[in-house]
Amino acid sequence: MLDVTAPECASDAGSVCHWMWDHTGLDFFALHADAALTSVVHILLILLISWLARALIYRAINHLTRMTAEGETPALLRPLRAPARRALNRAVSAERRRQRALAMGSLLKSVTSFLIVSIAVVLILSEFGINVAPLLASAGIAGVALAFGAQNLIKDFLAGIFMTLEDQYGVGDVVDLGSATGTVTTVGLRTTTLRAGDGTIWHVRNGEVLRVGNSSQGEAVVTIDLPLPYEADAVRAGDIALQQAQLVAESADFAEVIVESPTLLGIVDIAPGVVTIRLTATVRAGDQDRYARAVRAAIKSAFDAVMAADPETDFRPPAAPAGEPA
Repeated sequence: MLDVTAPECASDAGSVCHWMWDHTGLDFFALHADAALTSVVHILLILLISWLARALIYRAINHLTRMTAEGETPALLRPLRAPARRALNRAVSAERRRQRALAMGSLLKSVTSFLIVSIAVVLILSEFGINVAPLLASAGIAGVALAFGAQNLIKDFLAGIFMTLEDQYGVGDVVDLGSATGTVTTVGLRTTTLRAGDGTIWHVRNGEVLRVGNSSQGEAVVTIDLPLPYEADAVRAGDIALQQAQLVAESADFAEVIVESPTLLGIVDIAPGVVTIRLTATVRAGDQDRYARAVRAAIKSAFDAVMAADPETDFRPPAAPAGEPA
């Protein structure tokens, strides 16, 4: 039987090495017991600190998300163009704000988890005695190569993040993205999906969007042009049109969407045989077409009533010459 000599550390009573030697009689385990226990304790501390950091950051993100969803937007989640946002806040619904807050919270949580797990893995590998410097260097080189190969994908994701931060548009908005125009059906970090007026579905890469025209945020100006015969009483026609526009604005269907009351601008164009007067009003974005249709219908009914009561009055626009569109 081999005579195994006790390691020097076994002479230290109360040490892990001494306890391991007494219970196993194996010098290998006794020699490495202190280092193994230290590494285990360090790994447990790394895992504990990582879990605590993740929990605290998640709690802060949840708090920010809840504040944003309730309308108290903190600076971190406030769109970068704050003045523009304040002007548009009146038209942002609670549901839209809640969805945007949840999307930003999910993104922040994903980034947080990735960073914490990556740091924890590197620290744990170093506790096992693995030289992480070559791994980090290799990861850096691989990241650079991936960035060159997937630069369009990265561009799309970064553009999607900033579009979400700035609240440039949301689901249900009518937008003009340059390459496509329609109603937003899906907003992703890589692509945005639009449904055009003819039903065509367009998938637009976020990185290719150079400009965004949103017709559903903030306020919209309704412009109504009324062509009249040159001999018609433009002042009387304008008064009647303005009265009908105000009545429609004060009705139950539109009282909540009117931002600025209707205004008569008067004559804005004179053409052979035609005089054009113009009405304007400012309404909540998304209701401009509905309000304009209601006003035009009310004005036509009023004009018809006036012409029926006074046959000499004619507010009907002149017929287009033959061969020209009406």
